[in-house]
Amino acid sequence: MNITYPLLLDGGLSNELERQGCNLNHKLWSAKLLESNPEAIILAHLVYLESGAGCIITSSYQATLPGFMALGYDKHSASELILKSVQLAEEARSRFLALHPHTQASKPLIAASIGPYGAYLADGSEYRGDYVIADQDLADFHQPRINLLDNSAADILACETIPGFQEAKVLSEILEHVKKPAWISFSCKDGKHISDGTPIEECAAYFAHHPRVFAIGVNCTSPEFISELIRSIKTKSGNKKIVVYPNSGAVYDAESKTWSGLSDLSSCEMMVKEWMSLGADMIGGCCGIGPQQIKAMGEFISQIDSDK
Repeated sequence: MNITYPLLLDGGLSNELERQGCNLNHKLWSAKLLESNPEAIILAHLVYLESGAGCIITSSYQATLPGFMALGYDKHSASELILKSVQLAEEARSRFLALHPHTQASKPLIAASIGPYGAYLADGSEYRGDYVIADQDLADFHQPRINLLDNSAADILACETIPGFQEAKVLSEILEHVKKPAWISFSCKDGKHISDGTPIEECAAYFAHHPRVFAIGVNCTSPEFISELIRSIKTKSGNKKIVVYPNSGAVYDAESKTWSGLSDLSSCEMMVKEWMSLGADMIGGCCGIGPQQIKAMGEFISQIDSDK
């Protein structure tokens, strides 16, 4: 797989879906739309592609076999819905390329989202990492979905918002046997530690020589911590690429499944400049970061490229 760096990622899928009027207050979050309103997902992806994103992340973050089956789906139907998340991203990409045929040479990538166990719990614990579960149970939770997405048409596996080192180690073992390249990104509570308190340097060092993980980074973390986190990751990540896609700095309410207190996003260009200078290779946004901010980031990245 050939990737041109720096690579611009998309922004928060959920906030774009909510802008369309979708209600995501549900245990499946955006994944509930895979069956009830797939067109909304396609349109959300398409908005980010039109904003310049070179990689879109699928709506499978909270789409899991246990999650669907707990709501009455059988295993086959649940598997089909997980795969549908990739198919909808493919459809969005196809529509975009039909409108912009000159971009065929640099076809946007699709990253298949693999959220943490805490996302399945739907209680906000992906920002705490405080769930107690055995390694084998974590492996049994992740393996089926990763198998499905590894055999899909996605280009990349994106293990994201990982809050704990235990879960990261379980994922590391599973990812050793996948066919697709993968990135792993952590949710962090400050500039040095992931959500469970493990130093980010320790996490970076653990994946520095992983055969299938090509990028290590941070997502759904406040922008104020990103620069320090990049510095820390860079010291231990070897030759791995660094991926960062923070949230807007807002506070998440697990009960209402909403974000509040959005921070000022007018400085996104300044942040991108700093993050790139520190070594970030892949930059985008998570919850609360929308198409306007992604477009601004992309324009700044293009300006830097043209100045080289």
